[in-house]
Amino acid sequence: MASSKKSEHYVYILKCADETLYTGYTTDLEKRLQEHNGEGETISARSAGARYTSGRRPVVMVYSESYSSRSEAMSREFAIKKLTKKEKEILIKG
Repeated sequence: MASSKKSEHYVYILKCADETLYTGYTTDLEKRLQEHNGEGETISARSAGARYTSGRRPVVMVYSESYSSRSEAMSREFAIKKLTKKEKEILIKG
């Protein structure tokens, strides 16, 4: 029987230890944050964070948006990545 659970798709912004911002996409915010920080139960989980954030730990999630489809979330991720740092900071502050 097929699962009726709809998966959520998220776009998020992390603030790195060096004050830079990283934008990404995931279906599991908590797990992805752990991966970016090199945490996890397996070696592959600990090394699954983006190469960009691996040298800028710890990272903190400062913003996220939820979407019902992957395509919407990926489009939004692309749009956010094109913003300047100042524009991203305005988005984060709301």
